[in-house]
Amino acid sequence: TISPHSAHAFCGFYVGKADAALYNHASQVAIVRNGDRTVISLMNDYVGPLDEFALVVPVPTVLEKGQVHVGDRALFSKLDAYSSPRLVEYHDSDPCELIAPSSVMHRMAEVGADSSASVSRERAKALGVTIESEYTVGEYDIVILSAMQSDGLETWLTEQGYKIPAGASRALEPYIRQGMKFFVAKVNLREQKRTGLSYLRPLQFAFESPKFMLPIRLGMINAQGPQDLIIYMLTEQGRVETTNYRTVKLPTAIDIPDHVRDNFGDFYKAMFNHQVALNDNRSVFTEYVWNMSWCDPCAGPPLSPEDLRALGVFWLGDGAGVSNGPSPRRGPYVPMYQRFTPGAVILTRLHVRYSADTFPEDLMFQETQDQESYQARYVIRDRWTGSPDACPRAREYFERVRAEQSQEAQNLAELTGWDMNAIVKQMGYSEPPASPPWWQYLWR
Repeated sequence: TISPHSAHAFCGFYVGKADAALYNHASQVAIVRNGDRTVISLMNDYVGPLDEFALVVPVPTVLEKGQVHVGDRALFSKLDAYSSPRLVEYHDSDPCELIAPSSVMHRMAEVGADSSASVSRERAKALGVTIESEYTVGEYDIVILSAMQSDGLETWLTEQGYKIPAGASRALEPYIRQGMKFFVAKVNLREQKRTGLSYLRPLQFAFESPKFMLPIRLGMINAQGPQDLIIYMLTEQGRVETTNYRTVKLPTAIDIPDHVRDNFGDFYKAMFNHQVALNDNRSVFTEYVWNMSWCDPCAGPPLSPEDLRALGVFWLGDGAGVSNGPSPRRGPYVPMYQRFTPGAVILTRLHVRYSADTFPEDLMFQETQDQESYQARYVIRDRWTGSPDACPRAREYFERVRAEQSQEAQNLAELTGWDMNAIVKQMGYSEPPASPPWWQYLWR
C-alpha cells in the first residue's frame, strides 16, 4: 500500500520535474489571500487572433482601475518551477565503509469579441445590464458589469460582439443570483502592439470579500473535455484546501525504478491520471505545500520578496510601508498597511481536472493552520557498483538491493496502473514466473 509521508530534510539531488507544460492548455491561477483581502492573477492560455479574445470572470465586487494590473508572465514560470512535482536521486554509499542506517526518506471562460470603440449604456440598461466601470489597463480594455437576469447579460454580450457559446445564460444565472459582478477584459490591439510582445500578459485584480472561491463553471461552457487547472495559493497562516470537494495529497516519497529518469514527465502524467480515476474524477489534488523562504530539494529557487509583492503578497514589507502590488481596496493604491511586519508565505499548489459532470460547483476554499511541508516527490537510487565479494556487508547490500528493486517495480505499477510485466521488461529483466507472488523471484 502506498501512502503519503511527511517531508523532512531530504539530502537528495533534484534531477527532474513535472511542470505545467505537461498538460495541454492547462490554466494557471495565482491567488493571494489574507483575511478578506484577495489578489488573483490569471495566466491567459488563449491561442488565436487577439481581436477575438475576451475573458469573463465573476467577481464579488466592482473593481475600479486601481485594483486591476497587468502582471508578469515570468512569475508564473517561477511559481511553477519552484513547486513542480519532482524526481530526486539518492546515491548509495559503499557498504564496506562504516555508514549510518539508510534513510528512505479553467480554463476561465474565453469568448470571442470584435473590437468596439464604445459601449451603449442605454441599450445595456434596457437589457437589465449596468456598466459599473470601464477603463484600459495595459493592453486590456476592462468593463465591470452587473445584471438583473442572465438572458439580458447574454444578449448584451452578444450584441457587443462577444461570441457567447450556447448555454451561457444558464451558466451566468447562479452568479447573478448571488449578486456578483462580471469582470470582462478584451485586448486593445493598439496598446498590445505598443508592448512589442507576442503573448498576452497575466491579468491581476485585487478586492476585499469574505468569499474565498474560484469560479470555474463558465470555463466549461465550450470545453471539449476535462480541463486541467493549476492553482498557486499564497497565504500567511497555512495550507489551503477546498471545502466543497475532497482535497487529496498525492502519494509521495515513493521509490521507483531508475529507468523512469528518462521519461519522468510521462510517468507523472500517468500517475496523476490514475489517481484522478481512483478518486472518481471528483477530487482536488495537493502537489506542494511549503514555506517559500526555502526548499529542499529545490526544483527552482524560492521567489524573491520583490516577486512576492508583485503577486500581491501585501504583508511583506519593503521598508517604505507601501507594497508594489495592486490594492485590495477600491480605487488607486493608498498606503493601507503603514507598518509591514515580515510574515510567512505558505505556497499551496493545487491541481484539479474538472468537467461539468464531475465539478458542478465552483471551487470554495479555506485556509488551514497546517504548515507541515509536503511535496509530490519520487525517488530513484544510484546503486553502488562494487563486488558482492568486497566485504561481508557487500553481499547483504546486494540482497537488499534485489528486494528494493522488486518493491520499486510494484510501486510503479500501483502508482500508474501500468502492467507489471511491461515494467519488468523495461527494467531489463526476463519474464516472471506465472505463480504469484512472482516478483520475489525476479532477481534470483
